[in-house]
Amino acid sequence: MFAKPLSAFSLALALAVSAPLHAASVSATAKTTLSSLSTAEKSDLLFMREEEKLARDVYLTLYETWGLPVFSNIASSEQSHMDAVLKLLRTYRLTDPAAGKAIGEFSNSDLQSLYGTLMEKGRLSALNALQVGGIIEETDMRDLVAAIERADNADLDSTYENLLCGSRNHLRAFASTIESMTRQPYTAQVIAQDEVDAIVSSPQEKCGDR
Repeated sequence: MFAKPLSAFSLALALAVSAPLHAASVSATAKTTLSSLSTAEKSDLLFMREEEKLARDVYLTLYETWGLPVFSNIASSEQSHMDAVLKLLRTYRLTDPAAGKAIGEFSNSDLQSLYGTLMEKGRLSALNALQVGGIIEETDMRDLVAAIERADNADLDSTYENLLCGSRNHLRAFASTIESMTRQPYTAQVIAQDEVDAIVSSPQEKCGDR
């Protein structure tokens, strides 16, 4: 995420190019868990909770539209991502911005608008829907890398690293499905093509305790 977190997602819709994923070089093991968060850490954590919700909600809704198993499978994983961020919100006694929100409802008005934009694109065709999945996962990875760089707490880094691992697996799944449908290589939509190529050409990863 960036100073204004939504800008990262908005750029995704414009198919912007971001900094390489490997820019995040700070090891979580080199940090400690502090009793409080910086303003940037709080902002990142609150936004990440709803960003993961947006991914889950989009995938659940697109599954209802197209019936592609990839959306149902990844939506379940996104729920676990939401739960992981919620655990941190509770640890640091932050109000959950997703509390009481139904599918497609967000506290962040910009994310609310973005959900509609993504769904509009995703309903055009099954291929467009899969490309929306790629946009979301590439953007998640970029935002997570930025959040890791700003974090001084080891527990935040550990959670973000696990989410980053999950997003790489999700991108592999969407890319594979798109390639099977089009018989063409997956084209990067947000991050650099060489970063995407390195991810999709590598095996699925085991993330966290799974």
